Amino acid sequence: MEPTPILDRINTPEQVQNLSYEEIRSLSDELREVIIDRVSQNGGHLASSLGVVDLTLALLAEFTPPHDQIVWDVGHQAYAYKLLTGRKDQFHTLRQYGGITGFPKISESKYDAFGVGHSSTSVSAALGLLRAKKLKGDDGHVIAVIGDGAMTGGMAFEGLNDTGHFSENLTVILNDNQMSIDKNVGGLSRALANLRSSSGYIKTKNRVERFLLKIPLIGRPIARFIRMIKTWIRLLIRRNAPVIFEDLGFHYFGPFDGHNIPLLRKKLQIAKDIDGPVLIHIVTKKGKGYPFAEEDPSSYHGVSPFDRTKGVQPSHTKTFTNAFSDSLVRVGEQYEKVVAICAAMMTSTGLDQFRQHMKLRFFDVGIAEEHAVTMAAGMAVNGFVPVVTLYSTFAQRAYDQLLHDVCLQNLHMVLALDRAGIVGADGMTHQGIYDISMMLSMPNVTLLSPCNYAELDRMLEYAVSSATGLVAVRYPRGAQSEVLAQIPSSEGIEPRVIREGKNVAICALGIMCEQALLAADQLEEHGIHARVIDVRSVKPCQVSTWKSLLTDISEVVTIEDGIAHAGFGTFLLSQLKAAGELKGIKHFEILGVSDQPLIAGSRQILLEKEHMDEHSIVETILSWKE
Repeated sequence: MEPTPILDRINTPEQVQNLSYEEIRSLSDELREVIIDRVSQNGGHLASSLGVVDLTLALLAEFTPPHDQIVWDVGHQAYAYKLLTGRKDQFHTLRQYGGITGFPKISESKYDAFGVGHSSTSVSAALGLLRAKKLKGDDGHVIAVIGDGAMTGGMAFEGLNDTGHFSENLTVILNDNQMSIDKNVGGLSRALANLRSSSGYIKTKNRVERFLLKIPLIGRPIARFIRMIKTWIRLLIRRNAPVIFEDLGFHYFGPFDGHNIPLLRKKLQIAKDIDGPVLIHIVTKKGKGYPFAEEDPSSYHGVSPFDRTKGVQPSHTKTFTNAFSDSLVRVGEQYEKVVAICAAMMTSTGLDQFRQHMKLRFFDVGIAEEHAVTMAAGMAVNGFVPVVTLYSTFAQRAYDQLLHDVCLQNLHMVLALDRAGIVGADGMTHQGIYDISMMLSMPNVTLLSPCNYAELDRMLEYAVSSATGLVAVRYPRGAQSEVLAQIPSSEGIEPRVIREGKNVAICALGIMCEQALLAADQLEEHGIHARVIDVRSVKPCQVSTWKSLLTDISEVVTIEDGIAHAGFGTFLLSQLKAAGELKGIKHFEILGVSDQPLIAGSRQILLEKEHMDEHSIVETILSWKE
């Protein structure tokens, strides 16, 4: 890695304010060097963090955290901020177990104003921080930094509407890089594109604003006059596309070059002096400073470790997402009523192939999970079978829509839950460990968990062609192991025995079958013959089926990659107890994720720490023999 002499001197963000322009420019290069070097080793969100290095420097040159509070929407882009706010010596631990997180986190640093991880929350959070400051008599500024992708989320507009209506002194920075993970879609994306290309409006508006800002504000009449003039200019220059942010009550500035630090500082200075909400629209290049990321920002959104000299190389390892993609294309070609829906994550959820083959039946709604689910419900009413693909962690955002608009109406919809279970380095905001609890709480739901690709394919076809109501199919990040690949597929969705044994039953959910089978091998060495049951169907839970599977078994362990106290094991136990089928069972242990946030770390480390690996299963069973 190249030397970083200026960064080495920065221990607090206030020190950025004392740097010359030349030093700041050099510091921006140093920050990019450190980010590229570390992410190439640890993995992480590269392109988005590289794109806002210059904005970060401008913010810290003009504002003083924690007195001034900066909220980063999603938080993918916060690496430079972490480096400049006292964490450069820990940056090598980024996304590692016990290290600093990949996202802002209140408990990690006093400079992190708000914990984030999911999109479109920054404006609401920042407005709450600002209103609390006002109530306390705190004169600190609050700034929300939100991307154009996150701006497509409805919650962002709820925050903007509230802010503008009450004319709060909030500064919102719209970081417009024309990307979320895939290319942005929708009417807002087109509106921002129009603003970016409207040089006549931008130049005229900027000249008039500079003139008006020199006139002291002397009350409402002048304020109304200024707004009238701005509206007149807008309509004169852009008759067919008004600036929607001004209509929401914001003072709008932009778009500006988001890599021009002196210009950014000047606009931030102006924003501090304006009474009322300000939105500064900047245009940045995602991946700036690393040619590979500049050319292909989607591939460098979230990356695993890679050789920085060669860039990220295409992976030829098949994953559960790839398997789902292949299966959905096959099912879609077979059943013409199948439609596929995603929320701004076409490629990462495997819908790119479906779009290529059946473009008219593919819908990307932007970062709007709530809208995706309710729109799907509408399509279901009119006879289609929607397959909505979401990361497990993002399905939480559509809880009400799944319950109210799908389940209570008993509509047939398929919910493909990618990245279910422990996902590792992205940390607590992205762990897919809550979907089981969420689905178990709703009526008219079938929840399936395949252990390998073959079962995923068969379950998806069942979900589309044979099931009713909401069918959720949860599957993990990454590839199936050799152990899982050897488990044969079989008809039906009911639980089934995949290894015979007479002493104890290990009931495993999805890919946790691997841990169960490995544990069974170890138990053989102790003379204990374990029956391994592939759960497959979490819900419905047929007591008669489980009574048959647990015949002559007095000791039971359940293992799942979800919350232990509110998941499959607890559900099975309650069903068996209600039916009076626990009389012959002496021990019933539920293994799963504990009732606390699951921090970043490799999947294997987290399995061990949560006592969910094969050794923990063995120890649990052996403890009964003591």
